[in-house]
Amino acid sequence: MLNHITIMGRLVRDPELRKTQSGVSVVTFTVAVDRDFKNGDEKVTDFIDCTAWRGTADFISKYFGKGRMIVVDGQLNSRKWQDKDGNNRVSWEVQAQNVYFADSKRNDDGQQSKPQTFEEVASEDGEDTLPF
Repeated sequence: MLNHITIMGRLVRDPELRKTQSGVSVVTFTVAVDRDFKNGDEKVTDFIDCTAWRGTADFISKYFGKGRMIVVDGQLNSRKWQDKDGNNRVSWEVQAQNVYFADSKRNDDGQQSKPQTFEEVASEDGEDTLPF
């Protein structure tokens, strides 16, 4: 059987990093994902809850923030629970195994910088010529 999901969207808020009692990092975050179709003139957006553990959690907490575009690769999991009135509920979330940047790096002032070409990166490193 196969349980694999990949989503791409923007973080709705800053990721929330916590530690378990044994010191293991866990981060929760929500990704806004646009659907490929519109409902009339309105685009349809899904808000997908995600969780990541250990090093992946630390990485997300350090490098991602509200509004940042992210690709999440992992598994879709369900969690059964009871609300305060005793009603049975089911929540779905993506258990992130890998995450990737899907936008350009931001400047210190919060604005996205323009993606650099290989030539621009090489010239910053003091290389005047390309190695090929």
